[in-house]
Amino acid sequence: MSQQYPGPPGYFPAPYPALAPKVYQSLRRITVAFVVLMVLTTIVTAVQAVLMWRSYDEVKRFIFGLLSDDELDRAVGSVAGAGPLLNLVGLLFLGTTVVFLVWLWRARENSEILTPGPPGPPGAQRLGGHRHEHGWVIGGWICPIVQFWYPLQVVEDVVRASQPADEPPQSRGQVKTLLYGWWTAWSTFWVIIVGGGSFAMLSVLVWIVRVVDRAEAAEDSGDYLDLYDLQSFMVRLALVVNIGFTIAAVLLAVAGAAIVLLMIRTNSWQDGRMAARFSQPPAGPPQYVPRPEFPSYTQRSPWQR
Repeated sequence: MSQQYPGPPGYFPAPYPALAPKVYQSLRRITVAFVVLMVLTTIVTAVQAVLMWRSYDEVKRFIFGLLSDDELDRAVGSVAGAGPLLNLVGLLFLGTTVVFLVWLWRARENSEILTPGPPGPPGAQRLGGHRHEHGWVIGGWICPIVQFWYPLQVVEDVVRASQPADEPPQSRGQVKTLLYGWWTAWSTFWVIIVGGGSFAMLSVLVWIVRVVDRAEAAEDSGDYLDLYDLQSFMVRLALVVNIGFTIAAVLLAVAGAAIVLLMIRTNSWQDGRMAARFSQPPAGPPQYVPRPEFPSYTQRSPWQR
């Protein structure tokens, strides 16, 4: 049987193909961009909440049919003017999310450079104590079910891998408070926005169906159409929507402040560790490693007979 040639003396084949080395990237600029977008998003959301409360009285009068023609025209104009503002909130929110994901991706790469793990095959990207592979930095936010805890674990692993070894316990406790406070506020914000918004839309649809059914019944029987209870329901629904949106705006501000503090602290840790690595003197003089001598195939090897 033919055997594979082991190679020249001193040659040891690499167990895995070499990958392009990762380059450390400072995250200060992208953090500044995130802070600016986060502040703008919070301000516009707060302005939208204030406008909703200012128009609440007009909404009640509109539901009960008490608005004059001029007031009705102003109400229609207010509703039409709120559309661009909501669109602006959505665009700012989308931009803030994209910038944060870019920051998280780069912070994960930096943490793997600062805290490398054991070598492994190309597909194994769990370096530096990370519980999930690199793709979950983005996939964890959009994958159903796991999106309730994977993003928290990804951010937690990045923060933990970026911490210096001599970080005091008090600072670690503050980081945990910021981390879990951010995730609690962020998760509750989305529960209110998605769950509350879905409930409000479903309630409006049910209200329309009930109004139509009651109008048809009154027309068939010739009775008076009484919609007072349905109108009162819509007024209460408008109040609940205003309260929910206001709470969501506060939670968004809390989550934004917490994640900004985490990002700033993580950046400081990573930059500090990287600067300390380059400021350390070399362990000793460079050692000369002789090049391996390759056998000559034109001459007979000493071990051949």
